[in-house]
Amino acid sequence: MDASQITSFVASTHQVFTTMLSLTVTAGKPYTCCTVPRFENEVSGIIGMSGDMQGMVVLSFPTSTARNVIRAFTGMDMDPASPDFADAVGELVNMISGAAKAKFEGKNVSISCPSVVIGKGHKVQQPSDAVCITIPFECAGGPFSVEVAIKHAKVAAQPAAAAA
Repeated sequence: MDASQITSFVASTHQVFTTMLSLTVTAGKPYTCCTVPRFENEVSGIIGMSGDMQGMVVLSFPTSTARNVIRAFTGMDMDPASPDFADAVGELVNMISGAAKAKFEGKNVSISCPSVVIGKGHKVQQPSDAVCITIPFECAGGPFSVEVAIKHAKVAAQPAAAAA
């Protein structure tokens, strides 16, 4: 994973929060997930990536931040037990991942349907063969993070052209 890919996720998060939620976000310094204690997750939206780049993206919130962000997104206060709450979290990670994916020039990348995990103290295990970068953010709704663990797919060796 290179710096431009991390920049894509920072820019995409700014874009989605500004455009869709009318919230200004401030990115902190990205760090590898294994060098600093993990962000305390209570609500996580998860999307897989496949194709030329493989791995996953996790949008992670404390419950209070998630409620504030979802209120800004939908205009309603939702209970985290509501299916609509999970759908809104899933849509946010989908928009952030889709906008970042669009910035991966020359790459064929697909994203999966989002999954959402809600519960105190859960841990989302990132692929062990990919470098995981956590990007901490702050907004008026509270702190959150975007964790990115992607690797470039290995290109299979092309068979030599048969001699004619």
